[in-house]
Amino acid sequence: MDLKEQEKTPLLTALKEYVASNPIPFDVPGHKMGRIHTELSDVIGIDAFRYDVNAPIGIDVLYRGGGVIEQSANLLADAYGADKAIFLINGTTSGIMMMIMGTVNANEKIILPRNVHKSVINSLIVSGAFPIFVEPQYDQYLGIANNILVEDYIKAMDENPDAKAVFIINPTYFGVTCDIASVVKEAHKRNMLVLVDEAHGAHFHFHESLPLSAMEAGADVSAVSIHKTMGSLTQSSALLLKGDRVSYEKLLKVYAMFGSTSPSHLLLASLDAARKYMVFHGHDILSQNLALASYARNELNKIPGILCLTPSYGEKTGNGQFSFDETRLVIAVRELGHSGFEIMHLLRKKFNIQLELAETYLVLAILAIGSTKEDVDHLIKAFKEISSLYYEGGKKIPMKNFIFDYGDIYVRPREAYHAPSKRVVISKAEGEICSESVMIYPPGIPLLIPGEIISKNLIEIYEFYESSGGTIIKDSPLGMIQVIDQDQWKEGN
Repeated sequence: MDLKEQEKTPLLTALKEYVASNPIPFDVPGHKMGRIHTELSDVIGIDAFRYDVNAPIGIDVLYRGGGVIEQSANLLADAYGADKAIFLINGTTSGIMMMIMGTVNANEKIILPRNVHKSVINSLIVSGAFPIFVEPQYDQYLGIANNILVEDYIKAMDENPDAKAVFIINPTYFGVTCDIASVVKEAHKRNMLVLVDEAHGAHFHFHESLPLSAMEAGADVSAVSIHKTMGSLTQSSALLLKGDRVSYEKLLKVYAMFGSTSPSHLLLASLDAARKYMVFHGHDILSQNLALASYARNELNKIPGILCLTPSYGEKTGNGQFSFDETRLVIAVRELGHSGFEIMHLLRKKFNIQLELAETYLVLAILAIGSTKEDVDHLIKAFKEISSLYYEGGKKIPMKNFIFDYGDIYVRPREAYHAPSKRVVISKAEGEICSESVMIYPPGIPLLIPGEIISKNLIEIYEFYESSGGTIIKDSPLGMIQVIDQDQWKEGN
């Protein structure tokens, strides 16, 4: 990596020069570089509007290349040890859709974890690819899905030698990774591509004490959410490519197909600035984060009724973990006699603390480059008070110990999505073929996907989330689910 080159911010510099030239705007957007004042401009300032320009001369067009955007993207690729990078302004969701659409055709197989993000399922619907799901390891005490064992990936590859690609989550929402280097090696040995959802691992590459990044492991493509942990603006992410197994030109073609023709240059410039910041300050900041996380774990684990996962989580039992992102505070709260959803709302209402997410038995707090010790001390103090109120000597919350036995795939997601459908009461849907995605958000992992047979177990899990205040995202109203109308569907086939 050329540090002298990394000092440059081609896109941000060009944007600053353009605004400083004080042009007379006859182009869009309509606010004309902040000439009108609204309630929003009063909050975020006029400068945010002045820099909100739409690809003027000298700033480059996102999909054309050859200008300052491509120069900035090349610097990002260099910072990650990748060969190419593509800036994304619709989050890692768009990057995942690009990588699948650009590599796996209709009816071709892709091996992937069942606990993938909804964007993967949407990609299967659009592309027509056929999923070969591999079950992750489950932690029944915490009620979460972790990662995939290498031997389970290998088994799926051996049983499906015609698979086009292998998909990896690095890490899960809860910071758990698989042995990504070994999976990459086994996949490439079989001439399979390796695609990686690295939405929550964008920072891995910048510190040796964090898990291995996809590019370091030799993956072909990864999508990184730079906004989640590295300081760019929300929705700004990047796609990274390494080697020649995946066509850069094909990915660009898919990119132009799905991307906005009016991309936000504020988002793009924030990627340029975040990359430079991480190159020169990321290691020191991440070292501070790791120390802060260690301090937080030590203090939280002294509190009765609280269990904060340590880096050694899963070493004895496996739990689908090869490595663990120590900047994530996964806090089990079931011994407080309340669900994670209730604790999360209590922290916001009473202590003004906003967590990343809640699950049945736990909550998640994320430390990133903007975190402070003051923040962590507030969190520790709040949990001490909550413990004093609710801890009753190890009395556990009376919850069902769910076993996530996902239904079998009966037809491709694409076919199920387009099949004739009807809505039925979810409590009576056992044995039906689902034709919509049903997910709990966050983290946006589908409980059901189009083409899966609905099991009694999944109905019970859905009803629990609905009654517990979890956010459920799906097409049909609460209590209902969209399924294939098998009478019409059979007649049509």
